[in-house]
Amino acid sequence: MKNKTNYSKAHAKYLKKLKTDKVIVIFWRIVVIALFLGLWQLLADTGAIDPFFFSSPSRIFETIISLAGSGNLFIHIWTSLYETIIGFVLATLIGVFLAIILWWSERLRKVMEPYLIVLNSLPKIALGPMIILWVGSGPGATIVMCVLICIIITIISMLNAFISCDNDKILLMKSMHANKFQILFKLVLPNALPDFISVLKINVGMSWVGTIMGEYLSSRAGLGYLINYGSQVLQLDIVMASIVILCLLAGGMYGLVIPFEKKYKKG
Repeated sequence: MKNKTNYSKAHAKYLKKLKTDKVIVIFWRIVVIALFLGLWQLLADTGAIDPFFFSSPSRIFETIISLAGSGNLFIHIWTSLYETIIGFVLATLIGVFLAIILWWSERLRKVMEPYLIVLNSLPKIALGPMIILWVGSGPGATIVMCVLICIIITIISMLNAFISCDNDKILLMKSMHANKFQILFKLVLPNALPDFISVLKINVGMSWVGTIMGEYLSSRAGLGYLINYGSQVLQLDIVMASIVILCLLAGGMYGLVIPFEKKYKKG
């Protein structure tokens, strides 16, 4: 009974330490962003940096309020958001499916592997004019660009995860007369779950990159369009405001992935 009590106290102390560490990390995150914004505003107010070129937190806030008041901001946010979500989902699902096909056929994998490496190194922005010709300008082109940005890294990452599955476990399942479908769904896919979560986290950022690139090339709405418009008319406050909103949206999507990671670790 004494050992149980001692263990409980030690466990409670450990949990308290974890909670304290979490609070400290959150506190310092807030301090860092507050100091950054405060220093930025101070430098702009004192003329150490030119607000025309570097803007300032107060000017960005005023620009966001102005855009929101006109009603255009929410149209741009929604356009970028749904394009990103669709591209993110399509790239992830198609990428995982293609990775499964390549894992299934070793010969096909050996044939396609060098092409995947080449495609991954290809600057996707170079395909922009062709994408516009294929699907037209607007949301379709942006979604295609988003998918192209994410899909190759998804295929490569998930394929590596599938291949890295313990071969001894695969041989054990084969000795128990398990077929390839059973090996895939009962061993390979569960084993690749941590890598899948990592791919989701990577694709959150990459999908936003693809969306902004697509909107920058051909779009009449979206945050990428706002960034392009602001740079053309030399209204850098609009550019900075769009970037801030973009960071908030990307952070929100990233936050939606985190619970899956925590759930897996608990499991």
